[in-house]
Amino acid sequence: MTIPLDFLLDMWDVFLLIFLRITGLFVVSPIFGRQNLPAYYKIGFSFILAIILSYTVSVPSLGLYASVLAYILLLVKEFIIGLVLGYISYLILTSIYLAGQMIDLHIGFGMVSVFDPEAKVQLPVTANFYFILTMLVFLAIDGHHLLIYTLTESFTTLPIGSKLVIGQPIMNFVLDLFGSVFAISFKIAAPVTAAVLIADIALGVIAKAVPQVNVFIVGMPLKILLGLGIILLTLTAFRNIVHVLMGGMQQEMMSFMEILRGEG
Repeated sequence: MTIPLDFLLDMWDVFLLIFLRITGLFVVSPIFGRQNLPAYYKIGFSFILAIILSYTVSVPSLGLYASVLAYILLLVKEFIIGLVLGYISYLILTSIYLAGQMIDLHIGFGMVSVFDPEAKVQLPVTANFYFILTMLVFLAIDGHHLLIYTLTESFTTLPIGSKLVIGQPIMNFVLDLFGSVFAISFKIAAPVTAAVLIADIALGVIAKAVPQVNVFIVGMPLKILLGLGIILLTLTAFRNIVHVLMGGMQQEMMSFMEILRGEG
C-alpha cells in the first residue's frame, strides 16, 4: 500500500531535498565542516541557502515518488551526494597537510607534535602549520564562495531525482583522486625533500672523508635549519598553490557528478 504525498509535497519536498544536499556538504567540507563551528550556525546557513535555492533551482517533477518510503530514499540519496562532494573538497586541500607530514619526517620533526583540542589528537608541527595557513588563504581568496557556487551548480549538473550510474568509472575516479592527492603532496614537499637529500649526501661524503666528525650531531640541526629556510622561501608561492587546488577541487567535484550521470 502506498501513501500519497500530495499533502506533504507542496513546497517542502524541494526544500528538504536541497537542504539535505547542502547539509551533507557542510558536514565535512573545508571551513564549514570544522567541529569548532557551532552546529546551529551550519544548520542556519544551510536552511537559508536551501530557501534561496528552492526558488532559483529548477527541479524535475517528483511525481514518480508516490510513497513516503520512496521519498525518504531520495532524501538519503541527496544527503550522501552532498557528503561525497564535501569529502572531495576536503580531500583536495588535505594534500597540503600530507605534504607537511612528509616535511616533518625529513627534517626531524616527526617526533614533535602539538595537541589539537578540536580533534583531541597529536598533530605534526609543520603539517598543522600548513593546514592552518591553507584555511586562512582559502578564506582570503574567497574559496568558500567557490565552494558555495559549485554546490549551486551541482543542482544543474546533477539535478535532484537524477538516475545515478554507479560502476567502474566511479572506482577509476576514486583511485585517480587519491593518486592525485598524493602526487600533489609530493610536489609541495619536493623542495624540502630535495634539499634534505642533498644535505644527507653531503654529510655522507664528509663522514667518509673526515671520520672524526660526528655527522649525527651536525646533521640534525643542519637539516632543521635547511628545512625551515626552504619552507620560508616557498611560503611566497602558497597563495598560488591554494588557488590551483581550488580549481582542482571544483573540477573534481564537477567530474564526479558527471560520472554519476553516466557522462564520464
